[in-house]
Amino acid sequence: MQRRPSLKLIASILLGQHRSIHETLENTIDCRRTLTLVSRNHRDKKGGMGMCKINTWCSATDEKVKTHQLRILEGDPAKITIGVEAIAKVVPNHYASKERVAQLMRKLGKKKTAKFIEQKLPTSKSIRSGDLGEILGASYVAEFTGYTTGINRLRWKDHREMAMRGDDIIALRPDPSDKVKFLKGEVKSNMSLSGSTVAKAHKALQSNNGRPSGHALSFLADRLHEKGEHALADLIDAAQLRDGIKPSQISHLMFTFSANDPRKLLRNNLNTYKGKILQHAVGLRITGHQAFIKAVYEEVIANGGNY
Repeated sequence: MQRRPSLKLIASILLGQHRSIHETLENTIDCRRTLTLVSRNHRDKKGGMGMCKINTWCSATDEKVKTHQLRILEGDPAKITIGVEAIAKVVPNHYASKERVAQLMRKLGKKKTAKFIEQKLPTSKSIRSGDLGEILGASYVAEFTGYTTGINRLRWKDHREMAMRGDDIIALRPDPSDKVKFLKGEVKSNMSLSGSTVAKAHKALQSNNGRPSGHALSFLADRLHEKGEHALADLIDAAQLRDGIKPSQISHLMFTFSANDPRKLLRNNLNTYKGKILQHAVGLRITGHQAFIKAVYEEVIANGGNY
């Protein structure tokens, strides 16, 4: 039987700073009827889509850079164990559906279900880092913006020790004037975030004229139709196949997860951007980056039969 990690030991190496008021990426629009349709199957019975509850263990500082938004999130050392446990609860759902896990639980019991979940998890440090960055980025979108990602894309990885290909984040929301707005996101997770890494993320966001790739949009629409979320999928189909996607319909999100302070790197990137697409940069800083990742995955493995 595997032992749970000592989370209190990890908390002592993590940095947190002062709190500030959280802002959304953009104001949530009043499309209640459509939002009810697109979110009915998207959210679970507890009213969330597998959220990491970032605002319960992180502080935030916000800054306007030209017309763009910069936010720095920092783990509060007094609450970091809350973060580890909150993230660990949602990690399994990013690799396998709750229906699949529940089915295994009924047929094979807790031990075999725990084994199934563990076999879905990456073991290499670099892939764990990348996967957890994507999970945190998707959770940020769900918690702080009016957009929905619709699916947990890590379920479709080619292999657990391989990174998921394509746009890291595609999220959308209904809009009364443009019918639909898109959020294209790029996620980078590194112990030490560098200028070259930020440049790579920027290049990925600007690819395809700043639009989500056609393949990624088709993949998302197909998966949503398979889930029965036809209203959400129809918005993608119409935009991709009939109406087209204008720059005014797109926002970009660069989400970083690192041990060092990303503030200067992200600010410089926003200052040098000359395009027309609204940019958002979010840097999550936890100084014990690798220890934090290890603790999350150990917590998942230790409780694999309880999710």
